[in-house]
Amino acid sequence: MATQRAAVSQPRKRRTAPVPVAPVAKIDRPAGKAAKVVKVGVAYRPKRGVDEFVRQLSGASPYDLIEIERHGVDAQLLNDLSRRLDMPAMRFIEMLGVPRATAAKKVAGGEVIAGAGGQAAIGVARLLARAQEIVANSTAKEAQGFDTAKWLGEWLQVPQPALGGRKPSELLDTPTGIALVARVLGSVESGAYQ
Repeated sequence: MATQRAAVSQPRKRRTAPVPVAPVAKIDRPAGKAAKVVKVGVAYRPKRGVDEFVRQLSGASPYDLIEIERHGVDAQLLNDLSRRLDMPAMRFIEMLGVPRATAAKKVAGGEVIAGAGGQAAIGVARLLARAQEIVANSTAKEAQGFDTAKWLGEWLQVPQPALGGRKPSELLDTPTGIALVARVLGSVESGAYQ
């Protein structure tokens, strides 16, 4: 009796085109060393400042945003963004849900803030971009020379009826909270803000 092997057909692999992703901040982590950003694209560069990073974020593709969120941001962004919003650094760091000791260690070591804290910092930078867009689109005379960053820093700390009386700053430590705050901020432009 001859033994026959059953032919097992392998499922065909579908060929899919790779999703184009722009080069973004890549993290180089040599053993025992601090993480350093070695390749640039959408990345926070302290020498260029917060406003340049905000411009990059506002023009970034969704894939660029995903990559920067995955890799994190230079921890110095926490100090610089708090300064730009005219907010005490410790209050800002607490608002993002980053432990103070962690933030201090990462800033001092030139390390990257990744995970929820990094995403929250990116979220606040994107809120600043949205607020600047609202002011730029305004035809009001008062929009000329308006300090959008300072206004946003103050607005984040004021209870908002559209948030059930919560302060926007209380919601910035989660992606859902940032999205909710962004929606309320956007309603300022349309006049639906209360």
